[in-house]
Amino acid sequence: MKAVRFHEFGGPEVLKYEDAPDPKPRKDQILVRVKACALNHLDLWVRKGLPGVKLPHINGSDVSGDIVEVGEYITDLKPGQRVLLAPMVYCGQCEHCIHGVQNMCRQFTVLGNGVDGGNCELITTARANVIPIPDELTYDEAASVPLVFLTAWHMLVGRAGVKPGDYVLVLGGGSGVGVAAIQIAKMHGAKVIATAGDETKLEQCRDLGAEYLINHYKQTISEEVKKITWKAGADIVFEHVGQATFEESVKSLKAGGKLVTCGATTGPEAKFDIRMLFAKQLSFLGSYMGTMGELHAVLKHIFRGALKPVVDKTFPLRDARAAHERLEARRHFGKVVLNP
Repeated sequence: MKAVRFHEFGGPEVLKYEDAPDPKPRKDQILVRVKACALNHLDLWVRKGLPGVKLPHINGSDVSGDIVEVGEYITDLKPGQRVLLAPMVYCGQCEHCIHGVQNMCRQFTVLGNGVDGGNCELITTARANVIPIPDELTYDEAASVPLVFLTAWHMLVGRAGVKPGDYVLVLGGGSGVGVAAIQIAKMHGAKVIATAGDETKLEQCRDLGAEYLINHYKQTISEEVKKITWKAGADIVFEHVGQATFEESVKSLKAGGKLVTCGATTGPEAKFDIRMLFAKQLSFLGSYMGTMGELHAVLKHIFRGALKPVVDKTFPLRDARAAHERLEARRHFGKVVLNP
C-alpha cells in the first residue's frame, strides 16, 4: 500500500509518500480501506518528535473508509460497510476500561501517536473501534468528527458540566476543536463567546452559533468578556491554546467559574496569580480525549444532523506536506483532510 511516513523527526519536509507493507488483520480485527483522514495539531507534534514514537511512523488519528475484510471472530459487520474509527487504543481489560473510562487506561494512546495511524491506504483495528456511518455523511465529514468532537464533548459536558445560560468562552474558534465546542455549547443552551485571529473566521464562528466575537489580535480577551457579561465573567473557558492565552483565560472567568483545557498549542508554560485561583474559587480542569460512551453520545447528534463537521480543505495523500503546512500556518477553519 501507499502511505505517508517519516523516518526522522522534523518539519513537513520529512514526510515521505512511499510504499509500506500491507497490514494483515488478526481474527479479531477488521481491515479498512481509508477514504479520508483528517489532520490534528497532534500530527504536527508527533512529526516534530514525541517520546515513545517509533520510526518510521504513520500519522493520522481521524479515519473513515470502507471495510475490506473482517476477522472470523467478528459476525456483525461485513465488507463494503462505510465506517469511521474511534481515534484511540486501550487495553479493554483494566479497571478503568471495564468501568467505561478508557481515557484513564494506563495503555491508552491516540491513533497515530503511540501506534501507526491512518495516513495510508489500509489500516487494521479492533471491532470496538469500528462505527458504521450513515450514507448522508461523506467520508471527509466523517473523518472530521472523531477526535475533535469527542474532545470537545468530554471537556464541556463530561468535565465542565455546561448548562443552559452559561457564558462559554471558546478560544481559537476556527480550530477543529473550537468548531466542535461552539456547536456543543450552543446545543446545550449556552451563550458562546468565540475568539479568532481574523474577521472572516469570526464570521464563520457566528455562522456556527457564536453570539459574541473577539478578535484576539486586536482586542483584549478578558476586557471584552467583561463587557459582554456585565463585568461578571465567563462561566466556562474552553482552553486549548496554552501559553499565549492562558493568563487572559483566567482573567476572563467569573467567580466560581471553570477553566477546562485539553492542550497547549502555543506552549506548555502558563502562569497565573494563585490568589485569583483561591479568592475567586475557580476550578481548573484537565481533559484528555474522552470515553467510548461519550464518542457514541456525540455521534448520535452528528448522525441526526444537530452537530455538523466542518471541512476546511482536502488534499491528496501524496500532498500531506502541503496539508501540514496549511495547518501549521493556521490558515484553516475546521478540518484539513487527506484523501488516499
